Formats: sequence, structure tokens, C-alpha cells
Amino acid sequence: MKTFFANLDSDIRNGLIEQLRVLWTHSSTALEGNTLTLGETAFILKEGLTVSGKPLKDHEEVVGHAKAIDLLYDMLDKKDITEQDLFALHKAIQTEKVIDIYHPVGDWKKENNGTFCIDENDKQVFINYVEPTKVPALMSCWLKMLNEDKNDLTKEQALDIYAKIHISFVSIHPFADGNGRMARLLCNIPVLRANLPPILISQQSRFEYIKILSSYQLTTEQPTKENLVSGNIQSFKNFLVEEWNNSIELIETAYNEQEKRNETHTQ
Repeated sequence: MKTFFANLDSDIRNGLIEQLRVLWTHSSTALEGNTLTLGETAFILKEGLTVSGKPLKDHEEVVGHAKAIDLLYDMLDKKDITEQDLFALHKAIQTEKVIDIYHPVGDWKKENNGTFCIDENDKQVFINYVEPTKVPALMSCWLKMLNEDKNDLTKEQALDIYAKIHISFVSIHPFADGNGRMARLLCNIPVLRANLPPILISQQSRFEYIKILSSYQLTTEQPTKENLVSGNIQSFKNFLVEEWNNSIELIETAYNEQEKRNETHTQ
């Protein structure tokens, strides 16, 4: 696991791990409207201090997301990811202190949920996600797909399973809130297990990201136990190839630093 860290000195390796943690946290929370910049996110996670003038909620979100990343890494060596693992991650990212039985934290949704989007005719259309009564059975099937033995995945295979897991998760929308952040965490499990850096979607790509997901949901049936992914996901995969460069560039920079250090030591 994590062979992209191989042959790096401990300080460069640890710095890379922290860079990925900061970028992952910032990009995923910013996609959901968090106002903290990348620099502010790094400051909060490194120093444990708040940034003046920024909402407390935003601070709590980035701390919670970073904690969820740590939990995710701990799960990578498990044979199977369980429903309780998903609930633990959800509790980490959902930092609200008010208890609402209709919007549970660490449990499946209790009420129907959906969202408006713009279709290809530039009209507003409402998307209904899967109704709550169907969620447990569908997520059981989803976990089986996540936990299938996929050793020695190629980069293309890892990209394919990421796309399928992501698009089926957000189509089910199993939680009352936090589904986007959960999807972008969980779908990296097979990627990381394949010894590849995580796929991180930038805030700058938010419009295209939402447009692709909405287009898929508008043109396909809701997921079923027999068919979690029923539509064409190639456009999503093409989008992900570009977004993957966000983490790959950090890896390349770390190895360039290591190469400079190695050259200095051999002189």
C-alpha cells in the first residue's frame, strides 16, 4: 500500500502525506461551499488555530474532514469495509452539534431527498434520489462492489472502479447530508489500495463536476440491487483523468526533491 511513497526520505514522505491531506480536505469541503482558502486550511490543520473572520462551521468542517482521511487510511488494511465504517466516517465529517432525528449523523437518511439541476434544454429539473426504505439493501450491494477483491489494479482499472463507486453512491444519496464528501473519500479506497495517489476534484472544476453527475442522473434510472450503474460513465472518467493530476503533481514534486537530495549526497 502507498508505493507512491516508496524511496522517499521520511521528512519528504511525511510532508507529502500532509500536503495530500490538506489539498484533499480543502478541495472536497470547498466544493460544498466552505470559504477557507488552501492556505487557511493548511494553517488550521497544522497549528490548530482559527482564522479571524471565518465561520466556526468552516473550521470544524476541515478538521472533521482531515480526521476522516486519517480514519480512511486506517481502513485500507481491512479485508472488508463495513456499514459501521461508513457511519464512523460520516460522524467525522458531520460536525453539527444539534441532534436531529430526521437528519441523523452516522446512520442512513430517514427522509426523501433530491435536488434541482439544469437539463440540456436549460430548464430546471428536480432529481429525486433513492427513497430511504431502499437505502440499506442498495448500500449492502454497494459495499459488496467496494469490497470486491481488486488486487494489482492498473491505473485505468482503478479509475473505472472509482467512477462506478462514486456515481452509484451519489445516485443513492444514502445520507441526509455529507454525501459528496463521503463519496470523494470512499471512492479512493480502491485507488489507494492499488498503490496510487488519491483522485482529488478541485474547487475550480465544481461546475463541470456537478454538470456531469446531473447529466448522468437525468438520463439513467435510479440504482437497483441488480444494477447500481446503468448509464454511460465515460464522460465522468474523462473528467477524472484531468482531476487526478492535482495529486499526481504533488507526487512528482516530492520525487524531484528526493532526486535533488540524492544527487547532492553522491557528489
